[in-house]
Amino acid sequence: MVGNQRRHVLDGFKVLDFTQFVAGPTVSKLMAEMGSEVIKVEFAPDGDRCRSVAYVKNGRSGYFVQQNRGKMSLCVDVRTAAGKAILRELVPKVDVLVENFAPGVIGRLGFDYQTVRELNPSIIMCSVSTFGQTGPLANDPGYDYIGQAYAGVTWLSGEDGGPHYPPMLAVGDVSTGVHALAAIACALLYRDRTGQGQYLDISLLDAYFHYHDLNVQMMSASGGVMRPQRTGQHYAALCPAGIFKGRDGYLFVFAWLDHHWMKFCDIIGRPELGADPRFADNASRLKNRSQVIEIIEHWLAQLPSNQAAVEMLREARIPSAPVLSVEQAMNHPHLRQRQTVQSVHDRLLGDFEIPGFPLRFSAFPERLELEAPLLGEHNTKILAEYLAYTPSRISELEREGVLHSQPR
Repeated sequence: MVGNQRRHVLDGFKVLDFTQFVAGPTVSKLMAEMGSEVIKVEFAPDGDRCRSVAYVKNGRSGYFVQQNRGKMSLCVDVRTAAGKAILRELVPKVDVLVENFAPGVIGRLGFDYQTVRELNPSIIMCSVSTFGQTGPLANDPGYDYIGQAYAGVTWLSGEDGGPHYPPMLAVGDVSTGVHALAAIACALLYRDRTGQGQYLDISLLDAYFHYHDLNVQMMSASGGVMRPQRTGQHYAALCPAGIFKGRDGYLFVFAWLDHHWMKFCDIIGRPELGADPRFADNASRLKNRSQVIEIIEHWLAQLPSNQAAVEMLREARIPSAPVLSVEQAMNHPHLRQRQTVQSVHDRLLGDFEIPGFPLRFSAFPERLELEAPLLGEHNTKILAEYLAYTPSRISELEREGVLHSQPR
């Protein structure tokens, strides 16, 4: 920060980051992109296991770079008394501690919330896990899809009676990280008003279950009369609303609102269908879903391309979208203009693209130039600036194997 000019909205906040993989690193990654100083604690000798996840070039993982840009790396042997002492000394210097070990692990390392709070009463400590810190499943191992399965989310995918098809991307991990970020931001606001820190228990299962928009209340309030159904490519409670086969691929079409349906019938040259009792309202269309699907896919098959359908539906203000591949999405002009696809430079990987920072702030329109750390790259900087360690003390810790680094 130069004078009163802040780099970004979280400039000045300091984070001690004990995270790996996706959910936990998403928290600290977003905080780094908003200007926080993030000390990434890596356990000697190998550091974050994601440093070897594909794609790897020149010994550098694109996956690691994507998750850890803007962080400083402190690689320390936590099995040693001196290593633990360093971390204990850092706790009072930070605002937030984030970890995503299995429940109990951070405590066995000596950094449970009770201990951390004694070292720094105003700290915000956030634990991210699959099942949470309490409950019958708490100590079970888990990943994104494990939480998804327990949340009743995977069950909703696929055709009725057929196999399930979970999405092949980290929806749960990333969204749990965003939930954790929201909790941290609110806890920091509370601390600003009261001076009190607190402990945050953020669970992937809790986050996933929170996505049920209709199912839980519908089944409960109806006494079980109304139950969730698997309807494959089509939304269970709305019609038409789902994926339809077109001339050159598939499209999402959401014309379930009555005025959208009327417009759609006009577009396809069959305005009489808008008044047809079989299709007059959403409930009627649901009962006759197979006929609605047949009508829409017959129309799509007569068009020269899916893009022609998208343009016609866009002109009528009916929500629709082509089902794009990842490559097609990366090259879409809207995603590129908004830097949803972001070009970055890494000193070892060179230039490549990653998902861009998704939050927009009018006071900070420009994105920060960030770089992912080498293993233990910031050992000296952190110990000197945060803890006032002398060069001779740092050299001694390096010789003893307490500190570890892999410079290139």
